[in-house]
Amino acid sequence: MSSPGLPRPEPQSPSLAGILASELEEFLVSWNEPAFRSRQILHWLYAMRCTRFSAMTNLSEALRDRLRENFRLRSLTTARVQGSADATSKFLFRLDDGRFIESVLIPASEGAPGRRSPRRTLCVSSQIGCAYGCRFCASGLAGFARNLTAAEIVEQLLFAEQLSSRRVDNIVFMGMGEPLANYDAVLRSIRIFNAQWGPNVGARQITVSTSGLAPQIRTLAEEGLQIRLAVSLHGPTDEIREQIMPVNRRYPLAELQDALDFFRSQRKQRITFEYILIEGVNDEPAHARLLAALAHRTHAKVNLIPYNTVEGLSWRRPSLARQHSFAAILREHGCFATLRMEKGNDIDAACGQLRLREEISASLTA
Repeated sequence: MSSPGLPRPEPQSPSLAGILASELEEFLVSWNEPAFRSRQILHWLYAMRCTRFSAMTNLSEALRDRLRENFRLRSLTTARVQGSADATSKFLFRLDDGRFIESVLIPASEGAPGRRSPRRTLCVSSQIGCAYGCRFCASGLAGFARNLTAAEIVEQLLFAEQLSSRRVDNIVFMGMGEPLANYDAVLRSIRIFNAQWGPNVGARQITVSTSGLAPQIRTLAEEGLQIRLAVSLHGPTDEIREQIMPVNRRYPLAELQDALDFFRSQRKQRITFEYILIEGVNDEPAHARLLAALAHRTHAKVNLIPYNTVEGLSWRRPSLARQHSFAAILREHGCFATLRMEKGNDIDAACGQLRLREEISASLTA
């Protein structure tokens, strides 16, 4: 899908950030180069954060020239960076086809005991826009364009660390798009994130969030990865979920819960229910009690998220008192629940807003 005013991209060489070590070894062997050169090249890319093939000084000039002819070291460019008063940073990246994606770097509230600095979580996008049409979300307002490549996902981390001069400790697939609808590229990017030759982010520090694609949840359960799963639930009944999440018509709660039961049978770790609190929609005490029952069945913890205002949408967040009351009911029913503290509200924190504004601007000025 393309939009008026956006340039047609010229064919580009693939980015090395989307290549597995074994695949790079095959390229090198086909070029009559020793396979161990793969680790040298990947060390330059991920450990040294090299952005020029000419800087890879332990490689022959001929090999550097061949790499330059066949690959790129970066495919994204930085379009805008926003910094929040709470140290949250939002990055807008431009892609080859003139589209934009967002990433958000979120510091923890405080460092853990013995840590010199707080952990940093990077929220990455997996698609340009979203086709699932959640009623409260900005990501799908400009429509769905395409899936991201694995390289475009991985490079979000490389740029975030470069621009912030800080290491990313945790990765959450909670940015633009439905990660499990771009299954192959997301899985490849996870393997790269987790690789010792890559960014080397621990598998348990990687979370994939889904709106509830039951078949893909089952497939993910069989991958053997120790990553974490979060489900964007946002409603404790089919009626409420269908009001705000059209995906529930295809995968209603009973089918979703069966898939989560299977996931739990394969991966002995707690699932997280993400639950955006929307005033007058899903924030009643009765909703809290129903949510607690769902969480008990799935052995899930609940992450409550006050609705983040999106320009052009009429939803509102409940009062602070109502938020705390909802959380208290969950805890009274034995549910492990957290109320997310607001981060980055002064920098268009709701996912997709910055991208939406930039694409509208690009279309108007083209």
